[in-house]
Amino acid sequence: MPRPYTLFTGQWADLPFEEVARLASGWGYDGLEIAVSGDHLDAWRWDEPGYVEAKLAVLEKYNLKVWAISNHLKGQAVCDDPIDFRHEAIVGAKVWGDGDPEGVRSRAAEEMKHTARLAKALGVDTVVGFTGSSIWQYVAMFPPVPAAVIEAGYQDFADRWNPILDVFDECGVRFAHEVHPSEIAYDYWTTVRTLEAIGHREAFGLNWDPSHFMWQGIDPVSFIWDFKDRIYHVDCKDTKLRPTGRNTVMGSHLPWGDPRRGWDFVSAGRGDVPWESSFRALAAIGYTGPISVEWEDAGMDRLHGAPEALAALKKFDFPASNTSFDAAFKQ
Repeated sequence: MPRPYTLFTGQWADLPFEEVARLASGWGYDGLEIAVSGDHLDAWRWDEPGYVEAKLAVLEKYNLKVWAISNHLKGQAVCDDPIDFRHEAIVGAKVWGDGDPEGVRSRAAEEMKHTARLAKALGVDTVVGFTGSSIWQYVAMFPPVPAAVIEAGYQDFADRWNPILDVFDECGVRFAHEVHPSEIAYDYWTTVRTLEAIGHREAFGLNWDPSHFMWQGIDPVSFIWDFKDRIYHVDCKDTKLRPTGRNTVMGSHLPWGDPRRGWDFVSAGRGDVPWESSFRALAAIGYTGPISVEWEDAGMDRLHGAPEALAALKKFDFPASNTSFDAAFKQ
C-alpha cells in the first residue's frame, strides 16, 4: 500500500484552513499535517463542543485525512532562553501574556499538553514540533562554556518536557521532535544526548526532515538507520548547497533567497537531498506513515511549488517489496 502524502500547513497559516484544504485536495494530496497556527487549529479549544468535528468535516468535504498535527511555535518557547521579541511574534497573545519569561514557558508547556489532547480528539497519534533549548545560545562554545552548563541544559529539557510527555502517554499520542538548529537536539550527537536525557521514553521520537541535515553536513540516510526506532514522522523539505569560499554554512545574517548565502531551502526535488536513497531507507526500517511536504522556497511561488514538490517526491518513492530476494530466486 503506498504511503500517504500530506501538506504541512505551517507555511500556509495566512490562508483560511478550508482554503488550504481545497488547494491541497486539488493538487492531489491525501491529507494535511495541520499546524496549530492561524485558524487551522487552536489547541486550547480541544474540548470545545463541535470544534474538532468541524475541522474533520472540512477534511471530509475535500476527501482529505489527517495523520499528524504540529505545534512547532509553542514548543519552541518551552525551553528557550532568552525569551524575547522573537517569541512574542510567534506564540500568540494567550501564551505570551505579560511576557514574563517563565510565565511564557509555563503557558507554552500547557499548550503542548493541550496539543496532545487535541490530537487524541482528532484521532491522531503523532504531534510534530520543536522543544526549544536553554543552551543553543552557547553553540559556538566561546566565550568558554563549562560542561556543567551544557549538562544543566539537558536536565532543564528533561524537567520541562517529562511532564508534557506524561500527558502524551495518557492520550496515547507520540511527540516527534524535529531535529533542527536552535533546538535541544539539532544534529546527530545532540539527538543521542537528548534521548538519553529523558531515558529513551517512547513518547518522544523524531521527525525526520533532511533539509536541516544537509547544510550541517549530516548524512540523512544514515540518520534514518541509526534512529530507526524513533522515526515517528517524515517532513520533506529540500536544501540547495552553494558554498563558494565566500558563501558559508552560517548564512552570514543574510535573508532567505540571497545568492550570497551558502545554502537555501528549495522546493523538494530541486536541491541536494538524496531522496531515493532516503525513501529506500525509510522502507527498510518499515516506516509506513505519511510523507509530509513542508514547502519552503524563497524564490518560487508556493502555488506552483506545492504541487510540483508532490510530483517530484512521488517520482522517487515506491512501494516496499513484499518478496525477499532469495525467495524470488527459489521460484
